[in-house]
Amino acid sequence: MSWTDERIDTLKTMWEKGMTASQIAEALGGVSRNAVIGKAHRLGLQARPSPVKPNEPEAKPAPTPKPIAAAPAPKPAPAPRPAPVVEPVAAAAVAAPDEDAEPVEKAPTVIMRSVGPGGFLRQAPGEQQAPITPAPPRRLVPAKPSADMAGKTTLLDLNDRICKWPLGHPGEPDFHFCGDKVNPGFPYCVAHCSHAYQAQLPRRDRRPPPPLPFGGPRVR
Repeated sequence: MSWTDERIDTLKTMWEKGMTASQIAEALGGVSRNAVIGKAHRLGLQARPSPVKPNEPEAKPAPTPKPIAAAPAPKPAPAPRPAPVVEPVAAAAVAAPDEDAEPVEKAPTVIMRSVGPGGFLRQAPGEQQAPITPAPPRRLVPAKPSADMAGKTTLLDLNDRICKWPLGHPGEPDFHFCGDKVNPGFPYCVAHCSHAYQAQLPRRDRRPPPPLPFGGPRVR
């Protein structure tokens, strides 16, 4: 749409009359409201304030006045009543409960419990028990030595200067060690060194080891 001289004159006339931009756009046809405002701005027409003011409270309708009713006639004041006489009650009668009255049963207290993993019930905040007092430390008393071990060398008596050759079975009550003086450089005495260390035969006199099963290689 092109702005012809006739359309511009119509815009100026309607603008001066105070018509809105929407009304001018509808009268001209084929033009939008924003186009009318932009053309008026370019023509230098007098700007008009916006009809909508920001932060302006909406006008509330004035309340309808209510008819004023006639004031009622004052009522006569009532005559004052005499104060009731309170008789003194014995302190024993107040303090003593009624023997014939039935005891009032208290409602059972409902305790809410939460279920933990696996289905166990957690304790309520007031059910935690006080920690158990630990037992006093026990004094270790050494066991009495057996009569079979009298004068024999036990495991606690071993050192680098006595023979460590075991005598007997560890499960037997008289199991002990040799306890004689060691052969220098060896953990046993001279007699037990002869049992622990044996001389090897010459290679030609040794028996070959048996072959391995399933045809394995033979050790030479």
